[in-house]
This record gives sequence, C-alpha cells and structure tokens, in this order.
Amino acid sequence: MSLIEQIIARAQSNKQRIVLPESFEERTITAADRAIADGLAEIILIGNREKVLAYAAELGLKNIDKATIIDPETSEKTEEYAQLLFQLRQKKGMTIEVARKTVLDPLYFGCLIIKSGDADGQISGALSTTGETLRPALQIIKCAPGITCVSGAMLMITQTPQYGENGVLVIGDVAVTPAPDANQLAQIAVCTAQTAKSVAGFADPRVAMLSFSTKGSAKHEVVDKVVEATALAKQLNPELKIDGELQADAALVPSVGKKKAPGSEIAGNANVLVFPNLEVGNIAYKLVQRLGQADAIGPILQGIARPVNDLSRGCSVDDVYKMIAITACQAMDAK
Repeated sequence: MSLIEQIIARAQSNKQRIVLPESFEERTITAADRAIADGLAEIILIGNREKVLAYAAELGLKNIDKATIIDPETSEKTEEYAQLLFQLRQKKGMTIEVARKTVLDPLYFGCLIIKSGDADGQISGALSTTGETLRPALQIIKCAPGITCVSGAMLMITQTPQYGENGVLVIGDVAVTPAPDANQLAQIAVCTAQTAKSVAGFADPRVAMLSFSTKGSAKHEVVDKVVEATALAKQLNPELKIDGELQADAALVPSVGKKKAPGSEIAGNANVLVFPNLEVGNIAYKLVQRLGQADAIGPILQGIARPVNDLSRGCSVDDVYKMIAITACQAMDAK
C-alpha cells in the first residue's frame, strides 16, 4: 500500500468533518463528491443549498446532496458566530457590525464552525490566496499551544528506499516563514515531526536540523542559530528524537553520518529534515522533485490549533481529494 493509500485508509477509518468553503469551484466540489462517495470525510460546504446542488447537477455530480451545506445568509448559527468573532477580535478594534459582515465570508464562516467545535478542519485556496486562507485561521483558530509561527511541511516520496522511511521524507519549512529565528525554527522542527506522525504515519520521527556544517565543522552565526534551535526543540518536546547541526549527507547516509557525527542516533538515519530557512527548503524540495523525479505532496500547513490547509490555485481534483485525506489525518491528531 502506497503512502497516499495509507493516508486515505486512515481518513476513512475515522471520518472527520472537513469544511470546503469554495463550494462553487469546480475542482473543489468534484473532489468533495468523490470524497463523499469514498467515505473519506464528512463534507461541509458553504453556500446556498439550492445553488450548490444546482451547480453539482450541472457538473453531473451524484453525491453532493449527502454533504452538509450551510448558507451564512440564513444559518441559525450566523449570529452566534458573529458574536464569537466579535469577542475574539474586539481588542483589535472589530465592532459587532463589522463582525456580522465578516462572518458572511465563507472562509471566516468555516473557521468559526471549527472554533465552535462543529467541524474539524478546513481547506481552501483553489480560488483564494494563501493570505486569504491563513488570515481567518490565525484570527479565529489561532496557533497550537506553545507555537507562535505557522509553517509548511512537504511529503517527499522518493525513488531511493534506502533513505528516510522507505524512501519517504517529511521536510519543512517549505512554504510560510522566510527567515525563522532559533525559536521559530525549533517550533518548525516540533511541528514537522508531528506532521510526520499524524499524516505520514511515522511511528518514530527522527529529525535532522540541516546546515552547511556538521557538528562544528564550520563556524558562522547561521550555524549557531541551528544549534540553538536544536536545543530549544528539545526543551519544547523532550521526547523528540532530534540532532543538529547536520549536513544533508550526514543526515541521510549512514556511512557519512557515522564519520561526521559519530554517536548520533539521527545522523545517517533521519526521516524528517528541517531546513534553516524557507529559501533553502523551497529550492531543495523543487530540485529533488524535478531532478530526482520524486512526488511532492503538500505543502501541509502546521502550527494551527486545528488544521487549515491551503491549495494551489493550479491544483487538480486529485490534489484537493488528497488534501481532504491529509487534513482529516491532522484533525484526528489535533483532538
């Protein structure tokens, strides 16, 4: 069974309530129809029920009537959600009038459903920008306890089974925080290890904090940041298996790890890689994807108290379907 098949099976075994606020986006509603048919999740769509069902009929979809369809304009919960939004944002200057207007935005409405405990996760981005997806999530759901920054992990399914977890690696941050300080980098490490558990199903995440130096082979302030982040990550999660700073080959290749970092339980045995900044992470995964012909799944947003994921506006129906399964797996772990 492939990794994505395992993720789908895990989602099917414990169906979560996933909000898709972009109900009138063709790829999204088509993926929703497939997810319902496959028992992947309990789907919640935001929009006028008659219009959503009519749109689904135009597309020849057969299962959308089994979704929960909520219209912010008429829902009996709208005022309750407006009051909740006002309570959360009044110190930032939001009035109840502005809250009542804002709650009609499907992305905000979906996050308020989650905040109220009526849903488990949300996916948008086929129509919306990353900022539009993240803003309501951070304002309403907020970050997980002990976490102050959001980051993005990627599942890399390579053709080199001798590395990582039978060729699978979980890497971060590849999507959100451009220049993390040591504290943020430590948080990224903890969150990426958690994603490796909840989504990739790793029983034993082993985190390598990457640098151009291994155990003091080079001296520079950016190396010092990685060393400090490694120590902070251990404080955040004393159970975490982590080591750094390590060069990429020392992290992945047993013979190199043994030579460059003797005695390390991570060197040569890592299955989670944490990059020192977004520039390195983003470049590295795209090079591995293209030159190494690896499959890259994500980015998977992490650090939010309940999962909210961002699609590429160029996504496919299959991408949306997979992200529903991934978000469901994250939601199980977040409870």
